Amino acid sequence: MSKVDKESCTGERLRVVPQPGNGQQIYEIDPMLRDFKYHLEYRYSLYRRIRSDIDQHEGGMDAFSRGYEKFGFNRSAEGITYREWAPGAHSAALVGDFNNWDPNADRMSKDDLGIWEIFLPNNADGSPPIPHGSRVKVRMDTPSGIKDSIPAWIKYSVQAPGDIPYNGIYYDPPEEEKYVFKHPQPKRPKSLRIYETHVGMSSPEPKINTYANFRDEVLPRIKKLGYNAVQIMAVQEHSYYGSFGYHVTNFFAPSSRFGTPEDLKSLIDRAHELGLLVLMDVVHSHASSNTLDGLNGFDGTDTHYFHGGSRGHHWMWDSRVFNYGNWEVIRFLLSNARWWLEEYKFDGFRFDGATSMMYTHHGLQMVFTGNYNEYFGFATDVDAVVYLMLVNDLIHGIYPEAVTIGEDVSGMPTFALPVQVGGVGFDYRLHMAVADKWIELLKGSDESWKMGDIVHTLTNRRWLEKCVTYAESHDQALVGDKTIAFWLMDKDMYDFMALDRPSTPNIDRGIALHKMIRLITMGLGGEGYLNFMGNEFGHPEWIDFPRGPQVLPSGKFIPGNNNSYDKCRRRFDLGDAEYLRYHGMQQFDQAMQHLEEKYGFMTSDHQYVSRKHEEDKIIVFEKGNLVFVFNFHWSNSYFDYRVGCLKPGMYKVVLDSDAGLFGGFGRIHHTAEHFTSDCQHDNRPHSFSVYTPSRTCVVYAPMN
Repeated sequence: MSKVDKESCTGERLRVVPQPGNGQQIYEIDPMLRDFKYHLEYRYSLYRRIRSDIDQHEGGMDAFSRGYEKFGFNRSAEGITYREWAPGAHSAALVGDFNNWDPNADRMSKDDLGIWEIFLPNNADGSPPIPHGSRVKVRMDTPSGIKDSIPAWIKYSVQAPGDIPYNGIYYDPPEEEKYVFKHPQPKRPKSLRIYETHVGMSSPEPKINTYANFRDEVLPRIKKLGYNAVQIMAVQEHSYYGSFGYHVTNFFAPSSRFGTPEDLKSLIDRAHELGLLVLMDVVHSHASSNTLDGLNGFDGTDTHYFHGGSRGHHWMWDSRVFNYGNWEVIRFLLSNARWWLEEYKFDGFRFDGATSMMYTHHGLQMVFTGNYNEYFGFATDVDAVVYLMLVNDLIHGIYPEAVTIGEDVSGMPTFALPVQVGGVGFDYRLHMAVADKWIELLKGSDESWKMGDIVHTLTNRRWLEKCVTYAESHDQALVGDKTIAFWLMDKDMYDFMALDRPSTPNIDRGIALHKMIRLITMGLGGEGYLNFMGNEFGHPEWIDFPRGPQVLPSGKFIPGNNNSYDKCRRRFDLGDAEYLRYHGMQQFDQAMQHLEEKYGFMTSDHQYVSRKHEEDKIIVFEKGNLVFVFNFHWSNSYFDYRVGCLKPGMYKVVLDSDAGLFGGFGRIHHTAEHFTSDCQHDNRPHSFSVYTPSRTCVVYAPMN
C-alpha cells in the first residue's frame, strides 16, 4: 500500500496510513481459515476499532505514532517540556545535574490520565535549562517507595565507570554537532540477502567495537561479500551486555557502548552510500526486568507497561511481558518503531520473539503440528497479534519501502500476508525450521540423510507468504550450542585448517557439506537469505560474552570467564587469510551471493524439483533458468549423469563448490559445454549430461 501524502495548513506534508480493508481475502487465499472465521473476524474487528479510536481521539496514526514529540523531553524556543506517563506515582519531580538533584526544585503536575508534566523555561541568557549531555532522572513517590528512574522515552543513556545502573542523558546536541544524512535510502531489493551483525563483537580484537569502526571496517566487507542488507542486533540500550541486546532497558536510546547517536547515524548513512539496506533487530516482545534503569515497576506498580501477575513475567527469559491492549503501551511501541525509521533512517525491522508475543504460552514447551486450532484458540494473545497488525500497518503506510521480518517459529497462518487482506502484515517470516532441521541432520551421519526430507523442509512454506531462510544464525553461534562448521569438523578446525598442512577426512567432508548446506538453503528455502557474521567462512569460535561467576536461584553455581572478551569477537582475519582453508569457504559464500545478485534465483517465479534420488543421494532443481545439481553421496561420483531442464540450449557451469578457489578438488571442467537433447527426463522436456562428483553442488546456466 503506497503512502498517502497531504498538505497540512502549515505547508508540511502529512503522512496518512491508508484505511483498513475488509480483511476478507485471507479466506480466498486459504479456505481452511473459514473454520476459524469467528476468531479471525474478532481479531480484525478489534484492529479496526483501535484504528477508528486512534483516528477519532488521537488525530490519526501519523500523530499517534509520534509520541516522542509529546512524551519525554521536547525543546521549544521558550524552553523544555518533559512529560511522563506514570499513573501509579503519587508525586514526581525531575532531577539531574542541572538542578543538583534537588527533588524539590522541579516538581511535576499530573493530569487525569496519569501523565506528569513540567515546563522549564530557558535560562536568562537564552541557553537551555538542561545542558546537553547532562544526567537526568525522574524521582517518584510510588506504591513501592521513592525511586529514581531513567525517563521512559530517554534518547540516550550511559553507564558511568564503576556504576551498575545506567544514567539517563539529556541529548540535544547543537546543530553543528548533529549528523546530517547525505545519501538516499536504497530501494527495497527483490531478493533480500541479509548479513546479521552485532556491532560490539564485530572486531577481530577482544574488545567492544564501535559504530565508527563498524562503519569503516565491516560495512565494506559486507558489500564485497555480496549481501544487500545488514541487520544489526543490540541497537536498543540494554544494561546487560550478555543479553545479546534482547533485555532492553531504554527503548528509544541507541546503545552507548558503541558510541553516540550521531555515530550510529553516520554508520547507517555509509551503508546507504554502499547500497545496503539497514535492518534493526527490534525488541517489542518483552523488556528487561531491571527496575533501576528499565521500565519494570516504573511507576511503582506491577501493571504499568506490563501484564500483572505471572502473565506479565516471562518465566524462561526472566523479563517482563507488555500489555499490548493498553492504550499508552500501544502508543509507546508504535512511536518506538516510528522513531528508529524517522530519526535514524533504518530501512526496516526484524521483530524479535513474535511467537512469544502471539501466544500466552510464548511457544514454549509447545510443539506446533500445523493444526489450525493451535493458532486460533484461547492461547492466542489477540491483543499482541493486533499490535503486530498495527505496527505493520504504520510502517508500510508511512514508509512503503520499509521491510518487516517477523521471527515466528509457530507457522501462524496469515503472518506474512498484508493487513489489508486480513493478515498480520509482515513482509517475511523468518523460516526457523530450516536451521533446526540441519542441526537434527548433523547430529547423525550424512549417509543416513533423506533427500526428500531435506527438500520438504526447505520448500514447506505457506502459499504467498514470503520467508527469509538461513542455515544458521547467531543462535547456533552462542556458547553451549554449535555452528554448522563445528558440528562438521569439531576440534579438527584448530589444527588442520592451514593449507601447508595435510587435511583430514573430517575437514574435507566438513568444508564440502558446509558449502552445500548453504547453497541448497539459499536455493530452495525462501525469498530471502540470512547469515550471521563470520559463519560464512565457518568461524571456529563460539560466542561467550564477558561474565563473572553467578549463583542461580536454584543454588546452582555457574563459573564465569573472568569477564573475558576473547570469545566475544569475530575473527574476520581467518576468512581473509589465503593460507587458511577458511578463505575458500568465504570465497564460496561470496560467489553464491553474487550469483544470486546476477540471476535473482531466490525470487524467481519458476521453481521445479525434478529429482530427489535416495540411493544416488542426488537433488536436482530449477530456479529461473538455472539448474542446480547436488550430490550428497559421500563416495560416489557419477559420469554422464542426466539432469532434466525446461529450457533447451547449451549450458555451462556458473558456480562449482568443488573449484580449487573454494577449497575443493577441482574435478569439474568449467569450460565444458553441455548441450541439451529433446530426451525427456524426470518429467522435464529437455535434459543434458553432467559429471557430478561426490559431495559437490554445481549450478548450470543456459548460455543462449
